[in-house]
Amino acid sequence: MSVIGEQVVQAARGWIGTPYRHQASTRGAGTDCLGLLRGVWRELYGAEPEDVPAYTPDWSEPQGEERLWRAALRHLEVQQGRAVGDLLLFRMRAGGVAKHLGIAGRIGPEPTFIHAYTGHGVVESPLSRPWQRRIVARFAFPEEGS
Repeated sequence: MSVIGEQVVQAARGWIGTPYRHQASTRGAGTDCLGLLRGVWRELYGAEPEDVPAYTPDWSEPQGEERLWRAALRHLEVQQGRAVGDLLLFRMRAGGVAKHLGIAGRIGPEPTFIHAYTGHGVVESPLSRPWQRRIVARFAFPEEGS
């Protein structure tokens, strides 16, 4: 396990129990899945690498734009294997844009991921087959912020 992967998971687990709040990114007060990623980034590297514009729950779907995927490519490294601390990008429905994020908490026979989920807040969930089928990309956090 990489040192950065361990740090990512430790930081993400510190957010568990934070309520779900669309567009928020404050540990303990509220966050969505992107806000969790932003908060972990701030804890590890300081300032966020770019401003996040306001977005609606259906963001980029009407246009069919992979905005989240493109942003991940700008600041993270594409991961070919599977490692603790990977950022997981999910497509929630066939034909939709990828718009849910999680962080790999455990890998192996009982994998988990940490994510902010509507109605649940930040939780560490089993990375079950239905969730695994939705993964469209994996990214590794850089050794240093971009």
